Amino acid sequence: MTAKTHTVEKIGGTSMSRSHELLRTVLIGDRKGSALYNRVFVVSAYGGMTDALLEHKKSDEPGVYALFASAESGWQWGDALSSVASKMVAKNAEVFSDPAPREQADKFIRERIEGVRSCLIDLSRLCSFGHFQLEAHLLTVREMLSALGEAQSAFNTALLLKQNGVNARFVDLTGWRQDGELPLDEHIARQFAGIDFASEMPIVTGYAQCAEQLMKTYDRGYSEVTLSRVAVVTGACEAIIHKEFHLSSADPRLVGADKVQVIGETNYDVADQLSNMGMEAIHPRAAKSLRQAGIPLRVTNAFEPDHPGTVIMSDLEPKTPGAEIVTGLKGVFALEFYDQDMVGVKGYDTKILEALTRHKVWIISKTSNANTITHYLKGSMKAIKRVETDLAEAFPTASMTLRKLAMVSAIGRNLRGVNILPRAIAALAEAGIEPIGLTDMVRKVDLQVLVEEDEFDKAVVALHKGLVEERAERKARADIRRVA
Repeated sequence: MTAKTHTVEKIGGTSMSRSHELLRTVLIGDRKGSALYNRVFVVSAYGGMTDALLEHKKSDEPGVYALFASAESGWQWGDALSSVASKMVAKNAEVFSDPAPREQADKFIRERIEGVRSCLIDLSRLCSFGHFQLEAHLLTVREMLSALGEAQSAFNTALLLKQNGVNARFVDLTGWRQDGELPLDEHIARQFAGIDFASEMPIVTGYAQCAEQLMKTYDRGYSEVTLSRVAVVTGACEAIIHKEFHLSSADPRLVGADKVQVIGETNYDVADQLSNMGMEAIHPRAAKSLRQAGIPLRVTNAFEPDHPGTVIMSDLEPKTPGAEIVTGLKGVFALEFYDQDMVGVKGYDTKILEALTRHKVWIISKTSNANTITHYLKGSMKAIKRVETDLAEAFPTASMTLRKLAMVSAIGRNLRGVNILPRAIAALAEAGIEPIGLTDMVRKVDLQVLVEEDEFDKAVVALHKGLVEERAERKARADIRRVA
């Protein structure tokens, strides 16, 4: 398709829960007439809905999917689905004060929920026969349940906008009662055929059913993939992600709102490093689509519409080198694998990676020497213990230790030539922190520091002060000298 003048914009679940505030900022605000259009919105489910439909993202508390997949849960999943239905109806009442649109919203989501319930009952009966295995259908079940959340929020948002005089269109990519599966790009192209961006505002489900099965690859990161492919297929001039906060140099709750800086611009390399630390600007594979198509990404605070936010592009290099962001993760597991028989022998890395992949454990980073490989991991203790068991069987002479730590990372487009490592060590020492480990990559885009979990906050504050705040001060002095 030829390039157009429209944007494709995503609103996350936490922000979606503040529907009426979004009307006053991102969705309508001060816009009138034609200024309302040439904007496509991809929406996530309301906050907490996907947790209830699948499982809690942080605590792993089982939702409908986890209960259905568990042989021990019996029919508990049905009660859980009824509980989700009650939550969705309550959300509808919160969004719509008028009875007529509320009844429309309730009818829509009840039809979807009861359709899913009937399907799951039929599938349970079918799999009670030995010829059919439930495991073969679980991915489809997971996608079908997850789609309920996005269908509700997209339908409601389109309806709410119509109430407020906007010509909004609900674009349902969930494949509800659709015959067959299409490749994602073809599915998007068909659903968008005939839409006039200049006079309509499409409200699109963050989940898209397709032959590629998005959740198989991206699990719950699918909405950003939908954003990126809609942007590419429709030829958008820019992709925008609206969050409930700015992309800043650190968490203002830790460092102080007066000390952090909103990142005005950065590149996709930095975005990848942020994603690895759990501070997602965008899913790395979604970023790839935008990067290859030459579409810039903007990350904004949904509730500060006048702020330009952060622009992310492939070729944005900094005017001055140095750290731009300090972030990190608590609850990082360091799995240290030691075997003296490893020296000069190939294959250990492959076996470890296979075990981590099999048990769906996220690899943040790794280090190695002659006889030790240490992976820094994010995942449940249960899954990591399963990895240990598999590796103990494969390598009976090896020994393994598991330790829970925190990782703090200083990230920037160019960390060369600014003595980032000695300055980081000095900043930590001044705060009384002795790092457990350090990784300073040759590419010089990030520096990873391992500390005890109870020293995480102090480490973030110390590194932000020593690397980001001092860099800003140096830049300010240089600017003064140039003017003088």
